[in-house]
Amino acid sequence: MRAAVLLLLDEQPRHGYDLIQEITERSSGAWTPSPGSVYPTLQALEDEGLVTLERVDGRRTASLTPEGQAHVDEHRERLGNPWTPTGSQDSALAFREEFLTVRDAVRQVARVGTPAQHAAAAAALTAARKELYRILAEDAPTEQ
Repeated sequence: MRAAVLLLLDEQPRHGYDLIQEITERSSGAWTPSPGSVYPTLQALEDEGLVTLERVDGRRTASLTPEGQAHVDEHRERLGNPWTPTGSQDSALAFREEFLTVRDAVRQVARVGTPAQHAAAAAALTAARKELYRILAEDAPTEQ
């Protein structure tokens, strides 16, 4: 989040909603940051003296300070291109998309399922939760 905010502010001053929209657009929708990640990042950058926040047209707009501009110039290569997915981001994106499809299925079962279907779905979710914890514990069963 930090790299994306710094690089976007290097282009022009922006408010939080604009940062969210621009990151979403540049990542082709693969990354849609929440206000809960953008605004604390802006506050931290302001606390570090890299960003200044001021009201412009009723919105808190962030701009790089001279120190912030120097930081971006000095670390540009390390900041990279945060909205272009890497291999690990691709797998994280695939995981997120699968989670969202499961969430949609859960909502559908909750809306129109019978009591027996609710119970079966709850059992399936319990099994999935336990399997996820086994994966994190690196004690997952081998693939068949």
